[in-house]
Amino acid sequence: MAVEAPNRLNEQIAGLDALEIQVKRKRGVAALLWGRIWPMLIAVGIVLAIWEGVVLAGFWPEYVFAGPFTALEELANRLGTAEFWHAIATTMRRGLSGFALSILVGVVIGAAVSRIRLLRAAFGSLITGLQTMPSIAWFPLAILLFGLNESAITFVVVLGAAPSIANGLITGVDYTPPILLRAGHVLGLRRIALYRHLILPASLPSFLAGLKQGWAFAWRSLMAGEILVIIANQPSLGEQLHYARELADSARLLATMIVILIIGVLVDVLFGVADSALRQRWGLDQRIG
Repeated sequence: MAVEAPNRLNEQIAGLDALEIQVKRKRGVAALLWGRIWPMLIAVGIVLAIWEGVVLAGFWPEYVFAGPFTALEELANRLGTAEFWHAIATTMRRGLSGFALSILVGVVIGAAVSRIRLLRAAFGSLITGLQTMPSIAWFPLAILLFGLNESAITFVVVLGAAPSIANGLITGVDYTPPILLRAGHVLGLRRIALYRHLILPASLPSFLAGLKQGWAFAWRSLMAGEILVIIANQPSLGEQLHYARELADSARLLATMIVILIIGVLVDVLFGVADSALRQRWGLDQRIG
């Protein structure tokens, strides 16, 4: 009888776990997506209402600050033009290539600084200082070094994103439980193998946060670069912002800003999906209610 009681308790707990899993599965992908989308739709509605209210208040003439319906109509018209999609493709190519290079640089720097005390003392504060520098401050130097071309833009994107990625990895390594490191040494893991199989997986939450912040810095640096560095025969979102301002075309300017905002939101959703997958894999996705 004493043995049956724990077994019965284990069966009941297993049944509750199975019930919880079935409830989660019944929610389905559509319910999960709707749960993420409807708060965004409410926020969009509030922003549009405030936007229209500011326009109706008449603080600025409509040719200076177009209303939401005018801007959305302009955006709808531009969706049918090849130049618009070419501009998006150019901007995304620059952003993704610069971000990929930033990840490479950030991981190398973060891995070295996090494990070598001399490098931490020498460059730890410098990395944080580089992270806080406005990206626009690097462009005069970038233009002097590389000229008005994509290399100047990539240079500033990497300088904007790599420090955040490196700091994310450094923080993750710092908070790796010492017991895991001792276990890795017992298993014979050393240097690269220790990083690959133990430290990097343990630092993934902080590293993912660094990647998200790095993308935000990279995206802002890219927009600033495309406004300043205009390259012939290469339309981009930043270039369209520049010419819309020059022509005082507020509808086109705001339509382009909406596109930039939408891309930022979509990337944030992707990072959110990655974060949720990581939490579920680690058993940290425990929601109450």
